[in-house]
Amino acid sequence: MAWLDAGEGYEVTLDEGGRVVARRSGGRQLKTVPKALRDDPGVDRLRRLAEWLDRHADACVAQVDAWMVSSLPVPTALIARVWPDEAWRSALRDMAVVGDDPDEVGFLRDVSEDGGLKVVDLDGETVRMAPRTVTVPHPVLLPDLDDVREFAAELGITQRVEQIHRATWTRPEAFAANATEVRDYAGGKFASRFGLAARATGLGYRVSGGYATCKVRDGGRGTEASVWIGEPYWDGESETGGLGWHDDEGRAVRLDEVGPVAWSEGMRMAAALYAGRTIEEGGNA
Repeated sequence: MAWLDAGEGYEVTLDEGGRVVARRSGGRQLKTVPKALRDDPGVDRLRRLAEWLDRHADACVAQVDAWMVSSLPVPTALIARVWPDEAWRSALRDMAVVGDDPDEVGFLRDVSEDGGLKVVDLDGETVRMAPRTVTVPHPVLLPDLDDVREFAAELGITQRVEQIHRATWTRPEAFAANATEVRDYAGGKFASRFGLAARATGLGYRVSGGYATCKVRDGGRGTEASVWIGEPYWDGESETGGLGWHDDEGRAVRLDEVGPVAWSEGMRMAAALYAGRTIEEGGNA
């Protein structure tokens, strides 16, 4: 970003980290913004711009994450259009994408001048991909995920959106007849219901009533996973309850009907909540 005149013989700008910095006109950057400039309108505008840029970057990451957990087709033209925006480019770069052939996975590295996507395929070749839409697959849907992870490590792939190294759970083959609840991560004790709810929201999950929830689209069907976290106004100790899934109509989904993405994301949420539990110490632990 260019240096802007702030008067008093100073210039200001935003550094690469989004922090307001100052210098004497045409001189070297100062260690701190001079006191005389801290209430300057131009400096205030830069601070508000930095806050907006942070929110924009977070929104881009959230959108790409939503595409991934929902298996939604994303128009290639849309990716090409937003690519010049650094926040979008940072969120999208190095994400694994799939075009017309579900077995052809590539890591997105760039967009060509004609709007095609430049990806590195699993043979290490840079190829052009130009289908009408692509998907950003959830890792549980990727064939040979361990091989993909190993190849990503060799390439030095880093992702703003957790995809390749996202923790995944595979649904077991058999359940009790008509079972609708998993209790693998039930019983995690917390000092307060407020603390458990705060952990859920801090992890990016929605708290609704007595539940922490997350929504996905799996195989074209909307599914919401939910974990009981306690009555909303209870101020005493609380603990995690069972994990279940519901369809768009609010009906409980049998475990043997839960899709692979919904299963993995529900278990990921339950495990993340349980990991924050109070750990007992001593002989009774």
